[in-house]
Amino acid sequence: MEAVLQAESQECGLACLVMIAGYHGLHLDLMSLRRRFSISIKGTNLAQLVRYAQSLDFSCRPLRLELEDMAKLRLPCILHWDMTHFVVLETVRRGRLHLLDPASGRRVLPLAEASRHFTGVALELSPNVTFRPAQQKARIRLRELTGRAIGLKRALANIFALALALEVVALLAPQVTQWVVDGALVSADHDLLLIAVLGGCLLMLIDFVLRMARGWMGLRLNQQLALQWSGNLFSHLLRLPWPYFEKRQLGDITARFQSLTAIRNVLTNGAIMVVLDGLVTLITLGMMLLYSPVLTGIVAIALALYMVLRVAFYQPLRNASEERIVLAARENSYFLETIRAVLPLKLFNTTSLRLATWQNLVADVQNRDVATQKMLLAFTSLNTLIFGLEGMLLLYVGGMAVLDGTLSLGMLLAFIAYKSQFTGRASQLIDLGVEIRMLSLHAERLADIALETPEPDSHMETDLERIEPRIELRDVSYRYAEGEPWVLRNLSLVIEAGDSVAIVGRSGCGKSTLFKLMLGLLTPTEGEILVGGIPARQLGPQAIRNLVGAVMQEDQLLAGSLAENIASFDPEADQQRIEEAARQANIHKAVANMPMGYQTLVAEMGSGLSGGQKQRVLLARALYKRPRILALDEATSHLDLHSEQHVVQALQRMPMTRITIAHRRETISFARRLVCLDKGAVVEDVRLDEERQVSA
Repeated sequence: MEAVLQAESQECGLACLVMIAGYHGLHLDLMSLRRRFSISIKGTNLAQLVRYAQSLDFSCRPLRLELEDMAKLRLPCILHWDMTHFVVLETVRRGRLHLLDPASGRRVLPLAEASRHFTGVALELSPNVTFRPAQQKARIRLRELTGRAIGLKRALANIFALALALEVVALLAPQVTQWVVDGALVSADHDLLLIAVLGGCLLMLIDFVLRMARGWMGLRLNQQLALQWSGNLFSHLLRLPWPYFEKRQLGDITARFQSLTAIRNVLTNGAIMVVLDGLVTLITLGMMLLYSPVLTGIVAIALALYMVLRVAFYQPLRNASEERIVLAARENSYFLETIRAVLPLKLFNTTSLRLATWQNLVADVQNRDVATQKMLLAFTSLNTLIFGLEGMLLLYVGGMAVLDGTLSLGMLLAFIAYKSQFTGRASQLIDLGVEIRMLSLHAERLADIALETPEPDSHMETDLERIEPRIELRDVSYRYAEGEPWVLRNLSLVIEAGDSVAIVGRSGCGKSTLFKLMLGLLTPTEGEILVGGIPARQLGPQAIRNLVGAVMQEDQLLAGSLAENIASFDPEADQQRIEEAARQANIHKAVANMPMGYQTLVAEMGSGLSGGQKQRVLLARALYKRPRILALDEATSHLDLHSEQHVVQALQRMPMTRITIAHRRETISFARRLVCLDKGAVVEDVRLDEERQVSA
């Protein structure tokens, strides 16, 4: 069976289904299965996994068993692992479980160690009568992964011409050796010796110039592709919807992005050499046959053995490379997470525990590297043995031919030179073929970014100034995945232009989810959202965000100056407008009293500012864009009552629609309207300004 590693942090169940379906002949890929079965960040439970498997035409048999009964299972099957994970049990041999772990690849565990992980629940899967083997893996094309590259064909053509000239020089070099040995040395012709050596020096000079030119053009091509392909991919990554980033670890996204470098290096170096190596291999093979078919047969046998060796080591090395990438990404994610959370780790004295866990992750990477190096050591040693024996056999058979007079010494030396070129180019051709096959590993990882559907963007011509800042929700329902409980259910709400609404409710009732739906970060499962009377799907999320200024709970400041953060790093920022937004957010005086004022540098994630200062800078950033709608999710929770009053009074003078999520009574009192949510529905909607007039 082929191991399939999960891309999202909670899709181990889908990865297990892909592996078992592939074992039975139904070849799927995770991306298509992910689109077919939505998975929330909470993961998959056994009931959902059974439902997904049945839709793939499998009969399912969940059962509970002891570890000693593993051998009685119908294999391969799925095991519930560590309470939160699923793995595939491939075989049970000699008291050891051979597992395919979607998180780390192949594992072999003795029963004693497996008992600490196995929960006692297994799921047997067998094809039913409607099951049909098929090849349903999506074909991944290079253009889809990298985007368009301008000037690529012309650059490749120039490099190809220079490389072809180099090959001609390389083919002439053995002839110089033969002229010297069989011509000049045998006849003691000093003039011919000088001419042959000068000709060889001229060939070396031409070779030097051509190599420098080809190397320079190769560097320029690599740089251009790096800029264009990386720019295309990063642009696509930033246009992906918010749930994509929510389901993945930072280190894993980084590792997948870096797969582009591996693809670029192989293609820029190999696209031309694959043609030239093939051409030179045929020419040198023809020259070798002219010299000696017997010696050529020895070389061909050695090369065939090398090819068999390369093919035999391909799959183990591919699996090792994939596991290494996954383990390294996990270690990197854990490292970054630890650095970001160093304050709570110190407060709770858990740095030593965190360090120990990180060291275990590093050890996993190193153990994988050691196992890979052992395989490479065996491969290299066998390779050296094959070609070493080939060299000795050539010397013996070739030497006997020279002694018998069927070959001259110069011809033998020329043959050996051509043999070196032939085996070198042919082995490079084989290696390149293996590397190109290995690119499927990087292509599959990169496809998780490149082939993911970006946020929909409407191309309708819309004058945002004419859109009324009014939001209407019609029977909106939302849940994070099929089978998950509804976060919002049949919610209808109208927020009129210029209104000031406070949305309240218990934690988990759907307030932040409602905000993300309004901002286009999430798409309703059912129902419709209208902004200014225009459906949100038609208007597009970017147009909606141009209308809305928002401060969310997850908001962060970026490394840079305060002015840059307030202006969202606008290259044409207006300083007067920055200061106006800061005054409205009641942060201008605090910034003016800082030694560098608005040029004060902010560390990554806003460290160096107090909680209240950070919230007011975030609010100033939202106000800088002069939004028609202002959405605040607990945006004043760190402010004292006096500062909050100052901010609210400034906001009340601004002609905009204001929507606030709040828990504090003081914050709610500033709103004109109160909307209370409970279990994803509106349970109360009152006008506070009317109640105040009645009470007055």
